[in-house]
Amino acid sequence: MAIPDHARTNFNTLLRAAGDGNLALMECQDAVTGERRYVLCAIGRADNGDYLMTPFGHLADGNPYDAYLPPDPRDPDTFIPNSDDGGSP
Repeated sequence: MAIPDHARTNFNTLLRAAGDGNLALMECQDAVTGERRYVLCAIGRADNGDYLMTPFGHLADGNPYDAYLPPDPRDPDTFIPNSDDGGSP
C-alpha cells in the first residue's frame, strides 16, 4: 500500500522541523472527547512575529504496539491481525 503524497509531505515537514530545532510537544485538549493529548507540532513564525504551532498528530496513549497494526509483508494491501483476534502473523 503506497503512502499518500500528503502524508509523505507532512512527514518531511516534521523531519525538517526537527532538524531545525522547530518541533514541539504541546499539551492540548481533544476537540471531540475532551481528553488530554500530547501533540507533535512544527513551530513557525507569522508575518507579525507571533509563533505558529502547526499540529501534525498526537502521541499514542498507552502502549503504541497495542494501538496499531503493521502492514503484512506478504500482502502490502493488508495488515497483520492482532494476536487477540485469533489471527496469526
